[in-house]
Amino acid sequence: MTNTVKNFIIWSLILIIGISLFQKINNYYLNNYEVNYSTFLVEVNRNKIREVRINGNKISVIRKDMSHYITYIPIHDFRLLDVLLSHKINIIGDYPNKGRGIFLSIFISWFPSFFLVGILIFFINYIQVNGSKGAFLFGKSRAKTSLKNKVKTTFSDVAGCEEAKEDVSELVEYLKEPNRFKRLGGKIPRGILMSGPPGTGKTLLAKAIAGEANVPFFAISGSDFVEMFVGVGASRVRDMFENARKCAPCIIFIDEIDAVGRKRSIHANNSHSERDQTLNQILVEMDGFGGNEGIILIAATNRPDVLDPALLRPGRFDRQVTVSLPDIRGREEILKIHIRKILVSNDVIPIIIARSTPGFSGADLANLVNEAALLAARFNKSVVSMLDFEKSRDKIIMGSEKKSIITTEFQRESTAYHESGHVIIGRLVPNHDPVHKVTIIPRGNALGLTLFLPLSDTRILSRQKLESKISTLYGGRLAEEIIYGFNKVSTGSYGDIKLATSLARNMVTRWGFSEKLGPLSYVEEEKEVFLGQTIEKNKYISDKTAQIIDEEIKLLIKINYKRAKKILSKNIDILHAMKDALMKYETLDSFQIDDLMSRKPVRVPDGWYLR
Repeated sequence: MTNTVKNFIIWSLILIIGISLFQKINNYYLNNYEVNYSTFLVEVNRNKIREVRINGNKISVIRKDMSHYITYIPIHDFRLLDVLLSHKINIIGDYPNKGRGIFLSIFISWFPSFFLVGILIFFINYIQVNGSKGAFLFGKSRAKTSLKNKVKTTFSDVAGCEEAKEDVSELVEYLKEPNRFKRLGGKIPRGILMSGPPGTGKTLLAKAIAGEANVPFFAISGSDFVEMFVGVGASRVRDMFENARKCAPCIIFIDEIDAVGRKRSIHANNSHSERDQTLNQILVEMDGFGGNEGIILIAATNRPDVLDPALLRPGRFDRQVTVSLPDIRGREEILKIHIRKILVSNDVIPIIIARSTPGFSGADLANLVNEAALLAARFNKSVVSMLDFEKSRDKIIMGSEKKSIITTEFQRESTAYHESGHVIIGRLVPNHDPVHKVTIIPRGNALGLTLFLPLSDTRILSRQKLESKISTLYGGRLAEEIIYGFNKVSTGSYGDIKLATSLARNMVTRWGFSEKLGPLSYVEEEKEVFLGQTIEKNKYISDKTAQIIDEEIKLLIKINYKRAKKILSKNIDILHAMKDALMKYETLDSFQIDDLMSRKPVRVPDGWYLR
């Protein structure tokens, strides 16, 4: 046990004893407050006194209600004893000056001073032992340290970002064999900035670098540097780099660096001074007069656009790595990694799950696997099946099933016709994604759903594919219009109309698919306000051009609306048959849809009633 710990224990015991003693003394005097002698005589005459203790001219009084007080005899009163005896009051005599001794009096008088001096001595000793940062440890680094051989994450645990792994793989080689690079005069990048949407695996990739290189790993968040006291953040940066130099070669990982690395303000604003000083200290540590050989700083952010230019220049963050959302193959590999940790049945096919989760990040896929395992455990299954994965995926995308919602038979039938319209148009228009399933079970705000699964991730879209999407979006509304008439069309097509209009507008204003307007862009995009998001402006478009844009959008919608209506009218028998199957089974899989589109009886899968 160190001397500091011993001193802390001793002073803690002294503090506890002192406080207890002080409370007892205080309580004693609260119960023995002083009153004047005339009041005492009045209470004696009113028979309120039970007992008195006389010590010289001091009288300690106990009332009949057991309260206490003290009074003093101003002059010698010969009649006092007779008065007390006449009122049958118990009289006790003390030897003069008996009671509180001189040492107790001195202790009580000087105890507060002794206590404060003891606290002061303790803090002075503690600061001498621990240095200037010892007081409250405000300037101490809060980085979580994983020493050598303690980081178990490797590149085999990271998938879906192969390009990013290639960009950082040479860091591992440098940390393992630095002389191979120094021999040719090469210098490893001092810092690497990883940017990308949330959940894409930036932190996991940084840990994998440390695990592959088998070096210590310091992890901290940008917000851990900022405090209400100016200078604390800079002190923590210095302390972190001091610790890292002792463990070099090593890796420092700062997550969400935008919390402290934003562009510095030119105004002398006190609210920004702490953050600016912290950023200045990071800049100095990364490329200042002091050497940081063997220390590689890796930072992650979702907003690289807000970072200070001095932080991004060569010599600090020499390399910027974009960790984007995984494609279909990346999602498949990520799913395989997470599926290894649970018990799955033989019917689980990762590529099918990957096809049905476009836009999912690595964190989303991990959550999907966990939700599927929880769902299987809820029903006491021994393994996780493909059905569990599909239900979990639908829950994440659209919300939980709402079978408790009370709907009329007409609403269910209308929803069945609506979703059947989407399915039929999606199957019959050219170059459209295949239909995976259709359901009329309510989820979220939707009473039904038609799910299309792309065969692969699509980076670019053709005009034919876009127009097929617009036709399919209007298939639900058209099915209601054909069956019930124009006056009974429901509001359930709001989302479809909104998305179709957005596609048509982009085709005209951004992608040059209007013959009248030509291949020109009519949308001015502002600077990114967040990764992957932009603000569009149309202030340079004339009123005449805006009118033409509106006309072209209406023309695109009209053409595809008519095409969809023609397709449904020719396949009205399939529309009725699919409606009946949905009313019976509530959910139809792809092979059942194939039966209906071929005008064959619908196959009933085993266990459909358990859904």
